[in-house]
Amino acid sequence: MDNALIIFIKNPIKGKVKTRIARTVGDDEALAIYLQLSEITRNNALLLRGIKTYLFYDDFIEKNDDWSNDYFEKHLQTGKDLGERMLNAFDLVLKTHTSTCIIGSDCPTLSVEIIQQSFEQLADYDSVLGPSTDGGYYLLGIKKDRFQGKNKELSLLTALHHLFDDMVWSTEHVLSNTLKRIEENHQTVYLLPELTDIDEEADWVIFQKNRECN
Repeated sequence: MDNALIIFIKNPIKGKVKTRIARTVGDDEALAIYLQLSEITRNNALLLRGIKTYLFYDDFIEKNDDWSNDYFEKHLQTGKDLGERMLNAFDLVLKTHTSTCIIGSDCPTLSVEIIQQSFEQLADYDSVLGPSTDGGYYLLGIKKDRFQGKNKELSLLTALHHLFDDMVWSTEHVLSNTLKRIEENHQTVYLLPELTDIDEEADWVIFQKNRECN
């Protein structure tokens, strides 16, 4: 398969997931919300066709969880911060695939159709970004050949580092800074619809109300 999807998740450990939500609803409810978000992400991934799916855990690889070992190729995130962990994941997966997108499990309105659209746009663009309402992004897609260019000897780590190095993560400037770096490197980007990550209790409440209305 030319296309691959990377999913970053946290091991579902009480007190270590959805910590901002836990401040208002407690650790037990925050874990329950995280598990629901993971289920939505997992179910969407299972509906994808023609896309190899890689699952990267933040703490340890779990072989006996709800993520099928037959469908998801499981790995461990490596690196000192989020940027380095994403860079290393892209470097690993793009060794055997042409186009790769990365997502987390915080965006329940990210649909199968939007993920498929991301790969379709990588036929014409160097990269794809899914803006989130908090100023970050819920999806980043990369076409390997567009970043390595004519110099095939250029390592992927070198070709991609400008997207991740020295980024201040979890701020409202992540998307704008990423777009600036793409522009400065004379690369093209396709912007997907803006969606909302579930970071606070209010985000979850709004999502639940909207789902009930639909």
